[in-house]
Amino acid sequence: MPSPRLLRWIPILFVLLWATGFIGAKFALPYAEPFTVLAIRMYITLGVFLILIRVYRPKWPSWQGALHSMLVGSLVHAAYLGGVFAAINAGMAAGLTSLLVGLQPILTALIAWLWMGNQISRKQMTGLTLGIFGVAAVLLLGKTSALALQFNTVSLLFALTALFGITVGTLLQKRFCAKIDLLTGTFYQYLANALVMSLLALLFETREIDWQPQFIAALLWLVFGLSLSAILLLMLMIREGEATKVASYFYLTPPVTALLAWVLFDERLTVWGIAGIGLTTYGVYLVIRNPVRPLKQNRP
Repeated sequence: MPSPRLLRWIPILFVLLWATGFIGAKFALPYAEPFTVLAIRMYITLGVFLILIRVYRPKWPSWQGALHSMLVGSLVHAAYLGGVFAAINAGMAAGLTSLLVGLQPILTALIAWLWMGNQISRKQMTGLTLGIFGVAAVLLLGKTSALALQFNTVSLLFALTALFGITVGTLLQKRFCAKIDLLTGTFYQYLANALVMSLLALLFETREIDWQPQFIAALLWLVFGLSLSAILLLMLMIREGEATKVASYFYLTPPVTALLAWVLFDERLTVWGIAGIGLTTYGVYLVIRNPVRPLKQNRP
């Protein structure tokens, strides 16, 4: 188990890595269709995980644990990543997609309250509310060029699929996969994701790829920066923390992504954008500083 000092730095590193996912996708998608990119990414990641498993020799889960991990993978990876990519591909503005998926902490808190019996304090609810307003300020008011709120029914369904996938998958990971080794459990998650993405690419895409250096570099970053490093950090945070607290860190992704886009693509932030980043940060602070308490004590 990591030391408490190391655990304090893990969320910061996770947010920085997770925010680069949208940047990596922006670099990769001009050269291949979304489900094809995700399928290739998953198969490379599976190969990396097999090497790590052979080196560290962790314990493999039972068949029940493997099924739980594959279910979580279908939600956290396939539904979330596939839903986001498909929503943008179907015509929804990237900013609106990020905003909808950014509702995850609110949805996680509500489900944790209704399903898992967690109590949400007033300060936590205030933090969650401030977080969503901060995300909205960054995405809708924070850039010099107006973001078009374009969407249709199909793209909206894809975005909602991503939202519910990452939310329910996070809660299932906490409830059923907490004792499963991170390496072997995540391997089964990626196996499920690879199968789903392959099927979607086979059914709906041409699977043509333009192997340019920029595509290869973006793909490698998506594998080692996101699928390997960020996901292992996420699974570790879920195992060591509360579902609502972990979900609150996703609020920081759109603001950090906006900052990275400003540095890499000169997408300048306005005063509204800077204010939104500050509001979001304070909202996350309120959530993580006020732990969720169970309504009922578990009997031994």
